[in-house]
Amino acid sequence: METAQAQLDNRAFYQEAPGLTRNTVYAVDPEHDRKWRRTDLGDTIEIKQPEAGSLLLSFKAFTFFKDNEYFNKIVDGYTLYGTQLNPQLVYYPIKDLRLEGGVFLWKDFGNPVLQQVRPTFRATWTVGKQQIILGNIRPHLAHNYIEPMFNFERVMLNPLEEGIQVRYQGTRLFVDQWVDWQRQQYRYSNYQEEVAGGISSSYRISPDGSRWTVAIPFQFTAIHHGGQIDTLNKPLQTAFNEALGLEARYRMDGATVQAVRFNGYVLGFQDYSFTAGQFPYKYGRGLYLNGTLETRFADVMLSYWQGSRFISPLGGDLYQGASRTVSNPDFLDPERKIVMLRLLRDFRIGDAAALTARAEPLFDLNAKLLDYSFAMYLNVRTEWLLGNLSKRVRVGQ
Repeated sequence: METAQAQLDNRAFYQEAPGLTRNTVYAVDPEHDRKWRRTDLGDTIEIKQPEAGSLLLSFKAFTFFKDNEYFNKIVDGYTLYGTQLNPQLVYYPIKDLRLEGGVFLWKDFGNPVLQQVRPTFRATWTVGKQQIILGNIRPHLAHNYIEPMFNFERVMLNPLEEGIQVRYQGTRLFVDQWVDWQRQQYRYSNYQEEVAGGISSSYRISPDGSRWTVAIPFQFTAIHHGGQIDTLNKPLQTAFNEALGLEARYRMDGATVQAVRFNGYVLGFQDYSFTAGQFPYKYGRGLYLNGTLETRFADVMLSYWQGSRFISPLGGDLYQGASRTVSNPDFLDPERKIVMLRLLRDFRIGDAAALTARAEPLFDLNAKLLDYSFAMYLNVRTEWLLGNLSKRVRVGQ
């Protein structure tokens, strides 16, 4: 299914094969239970679905470098540089149930100690076009949120999400409903429980086969910090964000210019905490406009953000109406306005790997300040079939 991409084309960070191009087309042959993939290079490849009893070795590697040269009072300048690995064993007790278990390792460069060592487990039950996922859900960029709703840097800083997720991927409708249990509370804990969740959806209204791909997205997030069994005398905290928009892409198929894209959204923020003052504003709103030129050399995107008393606890730092800095924690920018230019390029390294390069200068219209960031990311994801346990026969049988 071709979709009007939500803001940035981040598929190299979460799709099954990072190196596949954006013009890859999937087809399904339900009569013979087969799937096919056709790339813009003209290749047609059968996607073999694992049989019941299949045992696979899965390997995921993510190396990141992001340098934020920011000198404003809303977000700090800093560098993220490191590697994350996630080897896993995958087992299919039946062909529609996928069980994954392994270990997640996170090492920041310049730090001799591992940042995280965590076990991972995911159960995915596929029923037609719907998936029910328990354990380590498909996280961060796989939700397909826009950046003011969900921080891009969560792919590096919050790589694992744990909870439950229900996804639907049809020919026109995409829905991702999820809950991430971020912090478990116990009796007499000296901290609050923390939970986040939301809905990310998009409905395509353009006809099949059209050069125009037009979709209407709706996105919602919620966070809650609270609990009743801790020893803190701290008010609970609840906040909602939502976004409604229009996404349109026109395929041109030119030698240089391949497509043009527009994404526009209106956003909202509400503080529903029982105790006033949990956030600097009670309500807020935002306007987010993006125009993109897709070329064979790189994508060029121009973005405009205007936020009025806007806060998004899960959203990108740049879009906030209140400071998240170390040196200016009390600074407020209730009518924030920024313009951003983005240069984006994915370099394919086979189906299993892609190198992503990005440069993103931005201009703060209120502070009259030019900041920028540049980044490079390597995504590697692959699987090897080890065998089929259901076809093994015990000695003596």
